[in-house]
Amino acid sequence: MEREALLLWLAVGVYVAAGSLAIVGVVMGKRPERTVLGLLVLGLALHGLSIGLRWERLGHGPYLTMFEILSSNIWSLLFIFSLAYWRFRPIRPIAAVVVPLVFIMMGWMLLLNRGPGHLPATYNTIWLAIHILFGKVFLGTVLVAVGMAGVILLRRAGVGVQKLSRLPDDRRLDDLAYRFMALGFIFETLMLIAGAIWAQNAWGRYWSWDPLETWSFITWVVLAFALHLRATLKPAPRRGAVLILTVFVLAFLTFFGVPFISKVPHQGAI
Repeated sequence: MEREALLLWLAVGVYVAAGSLAIVGVVMGKRPERTVLGLLVLGLALHGLSIGLRWERLGHGPYLTMFEILSSNIWSLLFIFSLAYWRFRPIRPIAAVVVPLVFIMMGWMLLLNRGPGHLPATYNTIWLAIHILFGKVFLGTVLVAVGMAGVILLRRAGVGVQKLSRLPDDRRLDDLAYRFMALGFIFETLMLIAGAIWAQNAWGRYWSWDPLETWSFITWVVLAFALHLRATLKPAPRRGAVLILTVFVLAFLTFFGVPFISKVPHQGAI
């Protein structure tokens, strides 16, 4: 456990260094992009080792307690963002918006009890892993879109216009953001399908409109509405950015709020 905790603290420190450097780079007009990417990769490696050691010790994946869910989602969010950061060079300055958002989750995680959870045998199927994987990819792609939406809103508010000038213009950012949102829509759809199959195996029913299922469906509908509106009416980038933030807030509350206040079997901390 000591090695797990040490690796986790080291990873958090490296993540904070990467985010801080990204912010300083935007403010000072510098381009420390390779260093930021290197720090993110190092943090992911340390964090991944910590998660792996816990997984080996407890015999189940990091998806039962709130601590495990936050830890694994921080890893997956930053992994997906790092891939986007590496692949799409023009959007790299959005790290100054994205990584500080993840800092909030890190602070929350470090305050939580790290005790083990319990996984009933009927829950432990391959469909649980598939369901969780699709959910993490969905949230990660939406987070990348949120970074671009945040830049659009900052510019419209007159904040950091000069500092963010290296990024593409608002129309281009809006287009890229909605490409990530469309990818997120695909993976959220797959998440719901895989979750229904898992629920049939675990509880003997595909769908029962429990609070988490209901809010997941609401998030899916709002995301579908945002994509439809973008394709048909083509709203201004600022309005499109607000829609993206709305979807992310709903998804965040669905992932990290509803399961832990609900009293139904979908409770999350089993």
